[in-house]
Amino acid sequence: GLSQYSSDPRTEWDLSAYSTREQVLEAMRNLRYKGGNTFTGLALTHVLEQNLKPDAGARLEAEKLVILLTDGKSQDDANLAAQTLKNLGIEIFAIGVKNADEAELRQVASEPLERTVYNVLDFPLLSSLVGKLTRVLCTRIKERSHKETTDTAVNTGPQLSPTDLKISAVTSKGMHLAWSPPLRPPKKYRVVYYPSKGGTPKEVVLEGAVSSLQLSNLTSHTEYLVSVIPVYDTAVGDGLRGVTSTLPLSSPRSLRVSELSHNSLRLSWKAAQGATHYLVLCSAAPDGAED
Repeated sequence: GLSQYSSDPRTEWDLSAYSTREQVLEAMRNLRYKGGNTFTGLALTHVLEQNLKPDAGARLEAEKLVILLTDGKSQDDANLAAQTLKNLGIEIFAIGVKNADEAELRQVASEPLERTVYNVLDFPLLSSLVGKLTRVLCTRIKERSHKETTDTAVNTGPQLSPTDLKISAVTSKGMHLAWSPPLRPPKKYRVVYYPSKGGTPKEVVLEGAVSSLQLSNLTSHTEYLVSVIPVYDTAVGDGLRGVTSTLPLSSPRSLRVSELSHNSLRLSWKAAQGATHYLVLCSAAPDGAED
């Protein structure tokens, strides 16, 4: 599977899209490069929520590997998102090109760093990594697949996934989330929310017994994407997703002009709820405009 990202991650194809090497190579040849910002944390969250799901081709019993390729320093908190993936047993390999931040690559990648962190000076030099990276990846998959485990794969669906996300009490600064828990209560919930037009994702971690959350300190008149993800010891259930816009800030109303003189006038209006100050702008009307 492959996703590109800037301020808005985009899935190019899912794990289940192609079944032969030739199909993957053809898809790569047709890939259009996506320029823009570097919101690596948002991209890693996208991979977890969208690409590592059963309906996208991920198998619960299979090893999960994420290869991050970046040419810059992240503009959001990549470490927090990466830690979430690593806590779920997902292994991250970090490859930097040109202006990538070496310290950030080492923070994001899984241990041991000598096998999971790579950095090259320019894109053509990536070809020099292919052979080594292929051997390392294959070796890691074999090592992890051969480890004995007592955990059994569980089915997704109602057993692992919450349902019926309700967003209510929406104001200019907040909203209330509530959902119906899955049949098997999760260990924790991850609630991730961020503006749909790009912005730093924020995350709240709740205990599995909780099924509601009040979001506050939001930006007014802004569309937010919200995800509620159940986390188990050995799996991640399908997340709930919702989109809601916060209300605009209230405006002053009923502007009135009185007490006119040759060099002054008085203004009055009905107050705007929650306003602490007002900015009054005044300029002469252009010639010919109505007084």
